[in-house]
Amino acid sequence: MVDQVKLVTVDQFEQYIARSENTDRRFELIDGEIVEKVPTEEHSLIAGNLYAALRTFVKSGSLGRVAFEVRHRQPGDEHNARLPDVEFTRKERVQPVVSTGSVAQMPDLAVEVKSPTDSYIDLRRKALYYLENGTQLVWLVYPAKQQIEIWTGETSKTIGQDDTLDGGDLLPGFSLPVREIFDIE
Repeated sequence: MVDQVKLVTVDQFEQYIARSENTDRRFELIDGEIVEKVPTEEHSLIAGNLYAALRTFVKSGSLGRVAFEVRHRQPGDEHNARLPDVEFTRKERVQPVVSTGSVAQMPDLAVEVKSPTDSYIDLRRKALYYLENGTQLVWLVYPAKQQIEIWTGETSKTIGQDDTLDGGDLLPGFSLPVREIFDIE
């Protein structure tokens, strides 16, 4: 007989992360499993570089909202509450600011910076999940390789430190040298 794993629902997840012992911890719900995110300083600095560049660009054009580590869930999906490192949502899709729980939609852009505990396969699965649930663009950032995988639809391309990251059709005019993303000194 095969043991069946009991999948955690979003409601159970919200109760779990509300416990006092979890106050200063970061979790996401991935396919019914509670996963703790343990970012490093390197991870945070790289995500911060992307956040700062995106926020400056988006704010100057009143294009929408850029956020850092906000939980999102797709209505009807009871087993996922995802926590991209950085995200952008277009102005026409922005919902009222959520003060408890998850935003009830996926962002238009999701950015995931690889932590030492993340596998490449898991990050690519995250990219596909985002794209299958309404996200238009995903950037997977790999600090050790100093590369970024850019996902649109089910296709991806990889750029390196001598390239420039752009916003594609979602954020026309946005550009950032990849070298600056990894400039953490």
